[in-house]
Amino acid sequence: MGRRLRDGQGLLVVRGETGSVSVPLEIATSYRARTKGLLGRDGIEGAILLSPANSVHTFRMRIPIDVAYLDRNLVVIAVRTMKPGRLGLPRVRARHVVEAEAGAMGGWGLRSGVRAEVLAEGDVVE
Repeated sequence: MGRRLRDGQGLLVVRGETGSVSVPLEIATSYRARTKGLLGRDGIEGAILLSPANSVHTFRMRIPIDVAYLDRNLVVIAVRTMKPGRLGLPRVRARHVVEAEAGAMGGWGLRSGVRAEVLAEGDVVE
């Protein structure tokens, strides 16, 4: 990733064999924003990036979620679907976690081995 992200908005870009998908992204890097995450929400438009993070839980969540664990280069280590009230195992190599509504990541082509891109507000797209 090479730069420090801050709390805010951006895009998650997933490039696949058939093209690329850009997904609205909330970026949560502060302790407060990461701790809140998706707690208490009935859904999310797009996804949320928690950074730094290597594990998540779904206690007090209302919906099942997809969780993607990414390494320092934003390569997906694993994708799991978690029901509310679960504790995810920490992933040793994970530096970032992306959360979305259950089933969304498959449609984006986000799976193990895929490298994602994060474009934060203010990034120049060429």
